[in-house]
Amino acid sequence: MIYKVFYQETKERSPRREKTRALYLEIEAANELEGRIQARKLIEENTPYNIEFIELLSDKHLEYEKESGTFELTEF
Repeated sequence: MIYKVFYQETKERSPRREKTRALYLEIEAANELEGRIQARKLIEENTPYNIEFIELLSDKHLEYEKESGTFELTEF
């Protein structure tokens, strides 16, 4: 399953919508909730990011992200 994670680069400043970034993770999980938990754990252990939202991408949404040119899986 591919998850899109919206985040701010630091926890030190107040979040601003204009500064929100996204990354993509491939997570092997039994269900969506477990995948979100694993994604959050990976990011918290490997980055200083302030996580805003974690979204499971549907097949159509994934195709759109790939076509937009911004899609790149992040690995830790």
